[in-house]
Amino acid sequence: MPKRAVVPEDLLRFRYLSDPQISPDGQSVIFLHKQLGEKNKYQNRIWIVSRTSEPRMVLEDGANQATGRWSPDGNHIAFIRTVEKEAPQIWVMRQDGSGPTALSELPEGSFGGMKWSPNGSKIAFTFRETHPDFTEQAKKRREDTGESTPPRITEKPNYRLDGDGYYMEQRYKLYCLELATKQIKLVDGECPLGSYTFDWSPDSSKLIYTRSTVSNPWSDPDSDQVFVSDLEHAPSQLASQPGYKTQLCCSPDGKWLAFLGHEDPNDHRGVSNCEVFVMPAEGGTVRSLTHDTDFNFDTSTNSDSADFSADFLTWSADSTRLYARLGAFGETQLAEVSLEGKVRMVTEGQHALAFGNLSSDGKTAAVIYTDPTQIGEVALIDLDSPAPEPKRLTRLNDSVLADLMIQAPEEHWIPSTDGKKVHTWVIKPVGFEAGKTYPAALEVHGGPQMQYGWTFFHEFQTLAAADYVVVYSNPRGGKGYGEEHVRAIAGRWGGKDWEDIAAVKDWMKSQEYIDSSRIGIMGGSYGGYVVNWAVGHTNDFKSAITDRCVSNLVSKAGNSDYPYFSGSYWKGKAYGDLESIADLWRDSPIAYFDRVKTPMLIIHSEGDLRCNIEQSEQVFSALQEQGIMTRFVRYPVNTSHGMSRNGPADLRIHRLNEILSWWKRTL
Repeated sequence: MPKRAVVPEDLLRFRYLSDPQISPDGQSVIFLHKQLGEKNKYQNRIWIVSRTSEPRMVLEDGANQATGRWSPDGNHIAFIRTVEKEAPQIWVMRQDGSGPTALSELPEGSFGGMKWSPNGSKIAFTFRETHPDFTEQAKKRREDTGESTPPRITEKPNYRLDGDGYYMEQRYKLYCLELATKQIKLVDGECPLGSYTFDWSPDSSKLIYTRSTVSNPWSDPDSDQVFVSDLEHAPSQLASQPGYKTQLCCSPDGKWLAFLGHEDPNDHRGVSNCEVFVMPAEGGTVRSLTHDTDFNFDTSTNSDSADFSADFLTWSADSTRLYARLGAFGETQLAEVSLEGKVRMVTEGQHALAFGNLSSDGKTAAVIYTDPTQIGEVALIDLDSPAPEPKRLTRLNDSVLADLMIQAPEEHWIPSTDGKKVHTWVIKPVGFEAGKTYPAALEVHGGPQMQYGWTFFHEFQTLAAADYVVVYSNPRGGKGYGEEHVRAIAGRWGGKDWEDIAAVKDWMKSQEYIDSSRIGIMGGSYGGYVVNWAVGHTNDFKSAITDRCVSNLVSKAGNSDYPYFSGSYWKGKAYGDLESIADLWRDSPIAYFDRVKTPMLIIHSEGDLRCNIEQSEQVFSALQEQGIMTRFVRYPVNTSHGMSRNGPADLRIHRLNEILSWWKRTL
């Protein structure tokens, strides 16, 4: 059967794999399998695959499942089980799926992380209880009685999160579950944002964790600290060091603690490199193993077909080194960090990896592998190999991809200002013919602190299939190219980042296969900011698409789930006299919309808590007033900032068709 071009509807057939967890003996991997089911809803199930058997669902019971974790002996799997309109709970089953049993009877809420104790007797987890006024039971009572929905009330600035909703003053807390008795004990509930990372001591007697110690994480300098609890007495603090901490892990020999983070207490936006730190397990001097490098260990690679956002840090079995995720130059690799601070790349190649865990002997890592022509699949990395390569265990998307004409990207480094070069990729149209010219779309990533790279991107393939040249790059402000690359736009958007984007635009105009009169620009979130900035500073783009955008930094300062704190990342403040807001207004694209001539498609979700839809409403009003061709697509309140990656399938398809229709109409 001949292959065909990619279409928006193909995302209905994709299977999205994540959270790979290898069994202690290194023979099997459980993973989260996400696929579209009935009534336009995604089904999340725990699947298993081994070195010798085909992948299959572990437990077929119709409920959504998540966070599958092997017991230390490999005989059981703990997981979060959720039935619609019921409270999610911790369950356990045998590794073959038999004997599923509920371990918890918690009120309605949501779970965070979960980890078995090494002796298998306890499970530590984080959980946030839903406010009693907004549980399913409370909603049902109001429907029966006719009561109004109560107001949401808070006295804290951090009361909502995009994709998570309005949790107000409810917070995640750290708990311990005793399996023998099913008793649950609160370990710590003092974290102002509920962001814990935790691990067990090797003898299972202590739970060690990180949490913030400030009263107001919005404005106070970062001060995440390390604590230890014996589960019987009040926790004690092990060290005092300012800054950010995450991914705490204890060495197998019990002598060391390690974590990712940085020491800048005023870096609320993650501009600083995320480094690998170690400290004695009993407390003492904290030291960075990677401070003298320019590596950033929290760089994610953007994709609309995989989740690569999770950081990763774990010890080797002999406690002599650490393994960490390292994103750089569009790739995501596994890196080894010695206690002497030497960093070695374990893997190499033009791909992206998402990490799960190691086998108990430390010889094998479980990962999700993807590259520009391959949707993510479960793979293993043999750490004893002199040149480890991911060995795939699943091929669940092969049958879909076998039907499609997938285009591999070409890599370029384009000269910009200050001697910098911009890492850039080009995907040419399906059926590309030399000597012919094509319209082109320049894609700009969000963040800005992330990177495009060697991942599968359904949107890019859809555009290439529709006869467009697709160009995407990593301008300054993003991660993966050193701290200076990120800091270049700290508190000054529309500067060096725009110089890099303009250089890519000019390079596109010079390519003989691109019709220089038919170039469009598109991007979402910070990428939408760049689109808005571009049309106010050049008329070289024939058309534009701004998605979940930023247009006015003054108004955005107070209506995002991450409100700005005056005088930190951004200079000045968003209130007061004109001098106070001068820098924010200078960097706001809407300030230059009197210059715009470019037709624009505007896409936004009414439920977006990261970039409020009023940002797009300002764009639409300004363009409409000036008589510029504009189309505004507003997705419903039950969609969020991440709709293009994890929203309802029918609306994701609708969005892609809107993009295709707009380019056909204007390019």
